[in-house]
Amino acid sequence: MKEIKVGSVVFSKAGRDAGRFFVVTEIVDETFVKIADGDLRRVDTPKLKKIKHLKVQDEVIEKLEEKFEEGKKVFDAEVKSALRNYNGSI
Repeated sequence: MKEIKVGSVVFSKAGRDAGRFFVVTEIVDETFVKIADGDLRRVDTPKLKKIKHLKVQDEVIEKLEEKFEEGKKVFDAEVKSALRNYNGSI
């Protein structure tokens, strides 16, 4: 399994949000992460999701990874724009 880290692009395999791509905003523990897409799931209210319900993509968005780790404000528009290639024109 690919390593999951803050800034990783993930695909939701299960749940109400199945079929959408998200960015990992926080790693809670070995079972859960928090994810956001800047659209339905805002950065300030990320979804708590089990890692086993996610498919980790090869891409890590470095710009967002740095901002999350430095504790800087990440805007929904940044996340939405970074995921535009994945989720289409949402």
